[in-house]
Amino acid sequence: MTPVEAVEVRVPASSANLGSGFDSLGLALGLYDVIEVRIIPRGLEITVDGEGADEVALDESHLVARALRAAGKVIGFQPPGLELRCRNAIPHSRGLGSSAAAAVAGVAAAYGLAGTEIDEHALQVAAEFEGHADNAAASLLGGLVVAWTEGDRYRAAGLDPHPAIRPVLLIPGESSKTSVTRRLLPDRVPHADAAFAAGRAALAVQAITARPDLLLPATADRLHQDYREAAWPASLRLVKILREHGLAAAVSGAGPTVMVLTADGKLPDGVDLSGFDTRELAVDRVGVQVRAI
Repeated sequence: MTPVEAVEVRVPASSANLGSGFDSLGLALGLYDVIEVRIIPRGLEITVDGEGADEVALDESHLVARALRAAGKVIGFQPPGLELRCRNAIPHSRGLGSSAAAAVAGVAAAYGLAGTEIDEHALQVAAEFEGHADNAAASLLGGLVVAWTEGDRYRAAGLDPHPAIRPVLLIPGESSKTSVTRRLLPDRVPHADAAFAAGRAALAVQAITARPDLLLPATADRLHQDYREAAWPASLRLVKILREHGLAAAVSGAGPTVMVLTADGKLPDGVDLSGFDTRELAVDRVGVQVRAI
């Protein structure tokens, strides 16, 4: 590949955990941030439209810029200056992987500008910004991912979700910070709960890829959601109501968004969804895309 002066990066949102797969399962969603990155003679110029436009930094601490610089060090690419134009559609601090998407976008932009094929180092750089790889791997690879660590290395395997699965997202107005919700988790859990989680996470892989009829038991959780109820009581209450109606509902990532894995994109009548914005999204099966502009 040949280095280029400008690229457009399209990166999908993601939902992590999927109920039972805490810090290990992620699903890419058809909701995208689009970032244009151009090499300029000097400095850093950033404009942001859409989600987070009034919240994110416009200097070297901007996550896309930081990830781009970090990936550049790995692949030997140091542009003199950069112009970033971000068009954000992924809600911030809602459990839809906006931070991971920004990190993946920056990493992918570095590879694209350098004219280098994205390789296994891309996940490592992107995941280091969050300390776990489920969201970053989903945004990078698309589809369903199983993420894990080997020593200090982040790893992930991509799988194809069953075509019948139609995610529905219920996005509340309030936000939630991963750093806060993680502090609510205990240092230890009962052995029975750990065994339950292992079995259901394994079942989730089968359910999402081949047996959607098993989604309800496969997304059951004992490791994280109940412990974090104080952070998003309305979301967890809605999860429990939807599951009582037979739907595979779970808190998305660190919340407070609720994700429902449906077969038809429909939710039951009579469930109070006030305070939640309902969006049916496709599963993204491609992951981050980069093109020269």
